[in-house]
Amino acid sequence: MSDAVPNPPPLGIVAKLTYGLGSVAYGVSVAVLAASVLQLYFNQVIGLPAVWVGFAIMVSLVADLFIDPLIGHWSDNLRSRWGRRHPFMYAAALPAAVSFYFLWHAPHGLEGTALLVFSVVMLIAVRISIAAYEIPSTSLAPELAPDYDQRTGLLAYRWFFGIGAIGAISVVLYTVYLRQDASNPLGILNRERYAEFGTMVAVLLFVCILVSSAATHNRIRYLHRAPARPQSLKQTFREIASVFSNPALIVLMTSGVLGGAGLGITSALQNYFYLHLWGLKPQMIGPLQFGGLLASVIGVFLAPAIAKRFGKKQAMIGLLYFSVFCGLIPIAGRLLGFMPANGSPWLLAILFGDVVLTLTCGLIGLVIVTSMVADVAEDQQVKTGIRSEGVLFAANGLIPKFTGGLGAFVAGGLISLVHFPTHAMPGTVDPEIVRRLALYYIPCVILLNGGSVVALQFYRIDRATHERNVAHLREAAALAATEQQL
Repeated sequence: MSDAVPNPPPLGIVAKLTYGLGSVAYGVSVAVLAASVLQLYFNQVIGLPAVWVGFAIMVSLVADLFIDPLIGHWSDNLRSRWGRRHPFMYAAALPAAVSFYFLWHAPHGLEGTALLVFSVVMLIAVRISIAAYEIPSTSLAPELAPDYDQRTGLLAYRWFFGIGAIGAISVVLYTVYLRQDASNPLGILNRERYAEFGTMVAVLLFVCILVSSAATHNRIRYLHRAPARPQSLKQTFREIASVFSNPALIVLMTSGVLGGAGLGITSALQNYFYLHLWGLKPQMIGPLQFGGLLASVIGVFLAPAIAKRFGKKQAMIGLLYFSVFCGLIPIAGRLLGFMPANGSPWLLAILFGDVVLTLTCGLIGLVIVTSMVADVAEDQQVKTGIRSEGVLFAANGLIPKFTGGLGAFVAGGLISLVHFPTHAMPGTVDPEIVRRLALYYIPCVILLNGGSVVALQFYRIDRATHERNVAHLREAAALAATEQQL
């Protein structure tokens, strides 16, 4: 049987929206697995030492380093009546829901090594199940939108839903489940409320994964079919190594690791600064998360236009500079005595504006860099003759996971370095400890993001290169079809 596929009809707005909807599950998982949530939950709520929290996150991410590329390679080469990607997407729904449920229901009485082992096992289970859905789902993008500019627009829809979900679920977490009031005097430190939140998230993930997978089912007949060829473990690792050695991917991963490590530190320390530097109550943190919703709306419209106007590489460099500037201004201002006093309505307004600007830059950057990874798919196929979107997006997906863990590990080290007390209620921490934490934080973020900008200078795939790659692949496909007819 031929592996040729019919020419797909152009994607309409409904198709783009249904594809983008798939990122809701990913966005929810990012929000609840953020170091800012995990660090606080494991350390301040269930009593795992801060350094151990960072260690648990790092171990789960090291497991991802090996498992995610294997998932990507398997989905690149799977032959089934449902294509290469959808069997994984459907199969991931139940494991994702179950593992998320138990992550937030840590048994009472666990402590020390037992609590550490539980945390590591559940984090690994959660990350594998989400990867089994997210990697194949994202890998659909290069085939759904082969055009250089159109794929940026398509991925903007995906990140719109993803960032929107991050913002929405964060608002729900802080304003509904962790709101400090008469019925919940512990507020953000209430263990039972985290368990209730975990149940809701498990159900939401299950529904979103199944619905989004079914929504793209009708595109299967237009997708590339994996050729029938023998596979061995040695060949699998050789093909994965070939993808990871692509020069363009190396540049993107290097830049992503450096910039992502800075973001990971920020994420891990965010709630510490909210509670102890700015003196915010949990119900005040929730409204700030609306900034993510606003940023997702702004970013989905700006990302394609900015990438088209400046080029993907130059746009990314500019966004990195601006996002670091926006993210550090409030903390630097507090250290220099320029920020309004805690409790001032102006303080909350400034922090909200900072969240919107920083997350808008972040969203646009995520859209563009994902589009840059998609451009590597054709470059890799020209060089090897093999479609490897799954491995490519597995590699790309490892970056935020690894850097989030690295950031959490570094943040845990900074917390220990300044002797930040555990189970500390807001307003009880020595201001000098908080000040020293901020002083260590700022140079770490500047140095890491500066390195990210330097690495991006070496990315070489531009519009002309991509169009040559696509033309070459079309000619090769036409020649293969002609030979099959003969």
